[in-house]
Amino acid sequence: LFTSFLPASGSVLCPAVASDEYYKVARNDARDGRTGSDGRSGRDGSSGDNQNIFVNGSTVNLDLSGKDGEDGEDGEHGDRPDCGYQRGRVSHNINAPNGGNGGNGGKGGDGGNGGSLTVYYSNLADLRNISVRSTGGKSGRGGRGGNGTEGCHCRRRSWEVKTCKGTPGSPDYKCTDKTYRCSDGSDGRDGSDGRDGSQGRLGTLSIVNSKEALAADNPTVQLAISELINKPVNLSKNKWNQRIGATSLLAPGSAIADNYLEFEQRLEEAFQIVWQERQPISSFGNQAVTLNLTDNKQVEVNFAEDLWIDGSIKSEVNLTKFTVNHAILQKDVTRLAVAEFAESGQNLNLKIVDLAAKSDAINTQFRVKFRAKDSLYSSSSYKTEYEGDIQGELVTRDYNRFTLALGKLKIPDEALRPGVNVDIEVVATRSLGIRSAKQTISWQGTIRKPR
Repeated sequence: LFTSFLPASGSVLCPAVASDEYYKVARNDARDGRTGSDGRSGRDGSSGDNQNIFVNGSTVNLDLSGKDGEDGEDGEHGDRPDCGYQRGRVSHNINAPNGGNGGNGGKGGDGGNGGSLTVYYSNLADLRNISVRSTGGKSGRGGRGGNGTEGCHCRRRSWEVKTCKGTPGSPDYKCTDKTYRCSDGSDGRDGSDGRDGSQGRLGTLSIVNSKEALAADNPTVQLAISELINKPVNLSKNKWNQRIGATSLLAPGSAIADNYLEFEQRLEEAFQIVWQERQPISSFGNQAVTLNLTDNKQVEVNFAEDLWIDGSIKSEVNLTKFTVNHAILQKDVTRLAVAEFAESGQNLNLKIVDLAAKSDAINTQFRVKFRAKDSLYSSSSYKTEYEGDIQGELVTRDYNRFTLALGKLKIPDEALRPGVNVDIEVVATRSLGIRSAKQTISWQGTIRKPR
């Protein structure tokens, strides 16, 4: 409902409430409609129990079904705005209050999954005496969104207010008429309906031709590298084959996923690291190593990303050994620096040193961009004279020092003479095993006369 009153002659008023600016001036209690609360999501249904049974021909009835998910709650309707009234002769534009938005409906809960059943047997035909119901729970429905409420409407779209200055009857007395306008409030949006939950999955069947329960798996282990040195770690895994036709093995009317698992064999393997790196293992003691035993009884070895390893793996009877020949922290891979820029002409060379002293283990390839400008013309820009890989025969290594024979590259003679300013960019690609990294080294200077 809107409340209004007749204005004085010459003005038209709007019954809707203004925005913040309006009610601060007019001092009435109008407000926008508030948004309704969102509905709560429905709780997920619990999954059915997992069971292991040993069969001997007796009849067995099992219900391992998951529970249904709960419905989500509906969102609340938006609150109606307080349209109130407008005082007469207001000297500003008005925006009427907006309607409240509806709250969103809550998501429906997911149905619980059916429980898994593991059957130990001696005679496969005994499974026909097992009746099992392991259906997934039904999904909960999403709650409905709440309705938005209508915004306030203006009864009058515009009005004029006369403003006078000066003293009536005097020459400086002047009056002006200014038009102000009222805009309807926006309708509140309807809340969105909540999403329905997911249907629970059927339970699964696993069968084991044994009278004894299987030992637990331990196929994956993560340890500090220091814990694997010269001390075997045991890994184990129960290997299964996937089959189709679970319902044909069980009593008629059983409800369970048709794909099932049949135990094949138990895999066991020990693993250890043999340390032949020059640095002591204490330098790498906190680096993690992840081991994983596969269905082929192979041990996958994954070292931490910041640890580069060069080594070899060897399998013996139920024991896998990984020999570490070289171990390098990644931060030590890219510690190359320019040591010396010397000579000129075809003897011009750039010497680079490996500050980490790891070049006996790491493969290094160089690519260079050689730019030059004549020192007599300081305003001239550098010109690229060569860009490409440096052939292996033009790189010599003395322990951890590389010499790049730049003068042997296809660079014009005038760019190699003394007094020429050069800008050199070297990109070194460092690799060890499957790991690689690039380092860019820049150097600027002047080719000097040989001593």
